[in-house]
Amino acid sequence: MEDLLLLVHRMPYPPNKGDKIRSWHLLKHLAQRYRVHLATFVDDPDDWQHVPVLEAICASTHCVGLAPRAARLRSLGALLRNRSLSYDYYRHAGMQRWVDSTMRRHGIGRMVVFSSPMAQYTEAWPQARRVIDFVDVDSDKWRQYAERKPWPASLVFRYEASRLLRYERQIAASFDASLFVSEPEAALFRQLAPESAARIGSFSNGVDTAFFAPGAYANPYAAGEKALVFCGAMDYWPNIDAVQWFAAEVLPALRARDPALRFVIVGARPAAEVQALAAQPGITVTGTVPDVRAYVAHAALSVAPLRVARGIQNKVLEAMAMAKPVLVTPQALEGIDAEVGRELLLAQDAGQWIAAVTDALAGPPAALEALAQAARARVLAAYSWDARLAPLDRMIETAVAPDQAAAPALWTPA
Repeated sequence: MEDLLLLVHRMPYPPNKGDKIRSWHLLKHLAQRYRVHLATFVDDPDDWQHVPVLEAICASTHCVGLAPRAARLRSLGALLRNRSLSYDYYRHAGMQRWVDSTMRRHGIGRMVVFSSPMAQYTEAWPQARRVIDFVDVDSDKWRQYAERKPWPASLVFRYEASRLLRYERQIAASFDASLFVSEPEAALFRQLAPESAARIGSFSNGVDTAFFAPGAYANPYAAGEKALVFCGAMDYWPNIDAVQWFAAEVLPALRARDPALRFVIVGARPAAEVQALAAQPGITVTGTVPDVRAYVAHAALSVAPLRVARGIQNKVLEAMAMAKPVLVTPQALEGIDAEVGRELLLAQDAGQWIAAVTDALAGPPAALEALAQAARARVLAAYSWDARLAPLDRMIETAVAPDQAAAPALWTPA
């Protein structure tokens, strides 16, 4: 086996949130083909107990603790250097030393980067074959944040959108290939970075369909309760925004028609704004649960009312894999190849959401069951991880390195 260096911005285990699910399957896939040397940050103290899982499948690992609050404060220094806050957030001299030492010791010729801020650690190795999984166009996510946040936060988010896009373009121009989570995401970046369009591609998220499957799960809900379940990391702002909007604009009208309906928010680390929703009638905030599948399996509907989103939503694919009817916004549907009305349901504004939930639950049970079964069939046919990761193999093995002399240099740490 050849050696390969993998750089991941957040420890890819346990796979309990969107980016970690993708990076975990990426790591497992690469470890079947290469001796993987993994460098990653650990931003959740609970994750340290899982380091042995990574050590068992990697040739070597280097895990660096990252305190989010301290990192946010440190990143503000980027404002004085006219560069991305994300770059400084993940800047770490010890990480750079380990990368350089490992590259030299093992003569590594291939580097895979997961998330743009980790590209800074490849600066000294332009001769290596370098592939980056941007996942999402993060700069556009910051632009969307700026549109929804009040001043002065909007100014900071607008600054980060601009500087991060500049950095993303520099990375794409100097790497052998740049990949995204969906073709729409890749198409957006081709528009933003036309000079690198020929080296931009995508591979979609997959689903562990053996794990996320219909089954005999213990019912976590009270008798007679009709749960509308939302699953996700509840310290993530787009998820926070989604549940706040649903709780304010959709749920009251639904419960006025059917008091048995309950909005159940399932996910770790609920922010204060999310916890406050539990005081509202008809809302449950669970925090971390032993098995999210039980909450999905016994829900009336899985809902994804996201108003800000980038890339493919794992929560949608996982609910579909469990043969659960799913109702989504257009933003949550992006990049998912599914037929609206036959494999999932779509609604945009509050009125459409109220009507869609009401119609789905009042209609013939057989129709909803047919939609749920079609959803699982779609995931089984199109979203296995091995099939989804195949384009990455081709990029790592066959991508032609660009002219390094002509490529713009990435920022080097001051």
